[in-house]
Amino acid sequence: MEQKHLGKIGPMVSRQGLGCMGMSILYGQPDDAASLSTLHRALDLGVNMIVTSDAYGNGLNETLVGKALAGRREEAVVCTKFGNLALAGGGDTGFTGGHPSHVAIACDRSLKRLGVDVIDLYALHRVDPTVPIEDTVGAMKRLVEQGKVRFLGLSEAGSDTILRAHKVHPITSLETEYSLWSRDVEDGILATCRTLGIALMAYSPLGRGFLTGSIMSTEALGEKDGRRNLPRFKSENMAKNVELLEKMSHIAVSKGVTTAQLALAWVHAQGADIFPIPGTKKVNYLEQNLAAAELQLSREELDALNQLFSKGVASGGRYPDPALKGLGI
Repeated sequence: MEQKHLGKIGPMVSRQGLGCMGMSILYGQPDDAASLSTLHRALDLGVNMIVTSDAYGNGLNETLVGKALAGRREEAVVCTKFGNLALAGGGDTGFTGGHPSHVAIACDRSLKRLGVDVIDLYALHRVDPTVPIEDTVGAMKRLVEQGKVRFLGLSEAGSDTILRAHKVHPITSLETEYSLWSRDVEDGILATCRTLGIALMAYSPLGRGFLTGSIMSTEALGEKDGRRNLPRFKSENMAKNVELLEKMSHIAVSKGVTTAQLALAWVHAQGADIFPIPGTKKVNYLEQNLAAAELQLSREELDALNQLFSKGVASGGRYPDPALKGLGI
């Protein structure tokens, strides 16, 4: 797979990465054996941008990634995050997620779980509204100086926060949700990143699986699937969203590709500074997703998709209202 710099100052990474959250939480039952096979196959195919967080299963996902990297550390650009205490089920350090003391403790724990001496990209998973971003990034900068971390990132941060953080230490990337049905980042945040030379790591580029066409009703989700709690997957919104998907499928069929590949190709087409990080725990889906990186869309196809999935067209928010308040800070 083609590699390019992650942003203006970042490491060389595959133009498409692998998000690992769904291997451990939210999307159905975990299958560690299948996930390890998928991680190994990703490395075999040149996918070196492996993305996790200490919040995914409260460290379980980092441990899983660490197992996959045993003996293959040099093949991967290890990206992990800290500070999302809500998703992790609460914290035990006695500090809030962005507190400098928490930063130091969280990093040491991640290094141990991942089984590495240095984290390639360390990102703040959610901005802590109780701590000035300068203090949080200042603590992250000290990790770079100590040789524990190579590059710094943010996740779901607003433009003002990105600008302030970048003054303390260069920010390599912003990880945020970006897909055909989640285009909020286009309202200014993407422009801020481009002004500063910050790459965008697009998580959930397949709309949390919806854009694959495999979820046509709420009932298609398992009883314990976390997507049941997301507004867009509620039965009152699903019917309208499925209408969009059905129209999209006509474009995919005419192109001879899947809707998932079409959705990923659209993300790639938004700029060379955008790196989709779709997640899967199955090798066949991984391979199908990677094929989308080579798919070229015509101007007519892009125009059709942009018209169909105009900003705000999806029915329901991408998170429940309480969680939305923690985004774009």
